[in-house]
Amino acid sequence: MIEPSTAGTHVWWLGQSGFLIGHEGRHLLVDPYLSDSLTAKYEDTETPHVRMYPHVVAPEQLGFVDVVLSTHGHTDHLDGETLRAIGAPLVAPAGIVELARERSGEEVAGISEGEIVEVAGFRVEAVPAAHPGEHCVGYVIEAGDRRLYHSGDTTWVDPGVRGVDVAFVPINGKLGNLDGPEAARLAHLIEAGLAIPCHYDMFEFNTATPDAFVAECERLGQPYRILRQGERLTLG
Repeated sequence: MIEPSTAGTHVWWLGQSGFLIGHEGRHLLVDPYLSDSLTAKYEDTETPHVRMYPHVVAPEQLGFVDVVLSTHGHTDHLDGETLRAIGAPLVAPAGIVELARERSGEEVAGISEGEIVEVAGFRVEAVPAAHPGEHCVGYVIEAGDRRLYHSGDTTWVDPGVRGVDVAFVPINGKLGNLDGPEAARLAHLIEAGLAIPCHYDMFEFNTATPDAFVAECERLGQPYRILRQGERLTLG
């Protein structure tokens, strides 16, 4: 069960690229996709978005979230059904502010590479990402003395950060994303204390296993953790 935390720093994987971060009673959510909007949209097409895993939590149960970050405008990272149910203000790339406002119905703060905002007790910096055809960023999120990097969807790019505690990196290797070995090498490049793979086990047509990611992490000596969807990781 996913419930608000009151002390410490915790991370939950919500599936795809969605992560909930709790720090000392405040909560930040990145790229939540907790609906079936894409399954409905792409039914009877050449790319049916058949779910591989049920929702780990109903978005209505995340009303305690203080702020949501979106890395780019693809629906599995900026889902109107999910965002309207949560009802929290957003931070999104400057180029998609109007789209984010339209989908969420909430207040949206735009952010560009190199900019920093402080929201709900978190310090958030936008860093480079490269997802073809998209206004996109990654984020470095500071929660107390913890630094967490969320790459968003990205091909190979150096985000220019080093020494983060945790790196969340995609491994599906399709549609403009890193594959498992590339994700491991990116985490190693930025000297991540722990690498956590994401963007798999959501849709049948666009997934991967973490095996190649694990193998490359072990070859590099890169610490990693494979989370189950809905699992909580407590930092420190």
